[in-house]
Amino acid sequence: MMRIAAISDIHGNLGALDAVLADIARRGVDVTVNLGDILSGSLQPRETADRLMALDLPTIAGNHERQVLEHDPARMGASDLYAHQQLRPEQRAWIARLPASLRLADDVLLVHGTPSSDLVYFMETVTEAGQRAATYEEVSERAGTAQASLILCGHTHVPRAMQLDDGRLIVNPGSVGLQAYDDDHPFPHKAENGTPHARYAIVERKGRGWAVEQYAVAYDWGAASALAARKGRMEWAFALKTGRMPD
Repeated sequence: MMRIAAISDIHGNLGALDAVLADIARRGVDVTVNLGDILSGSLQPRETADRLMALDLPTIAGNHERQVLEHDPARMGASDLYAHQQLRPEQRAWIARLPASLRLADDVLLVHGTPSSDLVYFMETVTEAGQRAATYEEVSERAGTAQASLILCGHTHVPRAMQLDDGRLIVNPGSVGLQAYDDDHPFPHKAENGTPHARYAIVERKGRGWAVEQYAVAYDWGAASALAARKGRMEWAFALKTGRMPD
């Protein structure tokens, strides 16, 4: 038996992270894993890094960790730039050591986007019409030949699970720290979960397969929203309070 809590896309939201970790502790798991996009945002990147460095969870880097370390600050988006400016040298060294993927066991694979990219959505598809749930065929193609009975991914912030015909289960736990965002790659689109609750998942090995439960946890999203507003990020303030993007 193995019972895994999967957290992802914290984006510096320490209040949401603390609420999720407390909920996980009440439910009991063997291990908690962190699937990346940990610090970038308008909230508390330094404090979030401190909390997670002390916990030393199995952790992978997301695209935002890569961007904070590698991109020219003059060309960074506001969220990456804020993290870049806030992080101390030892925190930057910590995220620099994080792998892009990780095997928790022989048949459990941690990725941020897909097994081959930290930017490609696994179980969502973006077209000129916006974002939609990916089809079985799309998810199967993105899984490729990755050998794992369980693939845990993040990146899209949307909680979702799909089992392939060969038995592989793919699980996105959703986002701990941000329940709505918009992006323009490869086309303009929005991701919206519709409520501000912090999200995570617990996946448990049962016999020859896996069972998955998705959780939505209440926390003080009003305080997180107010903090984003004080830092001039009004779109974040709205998203953190509602789980939606402003019109």
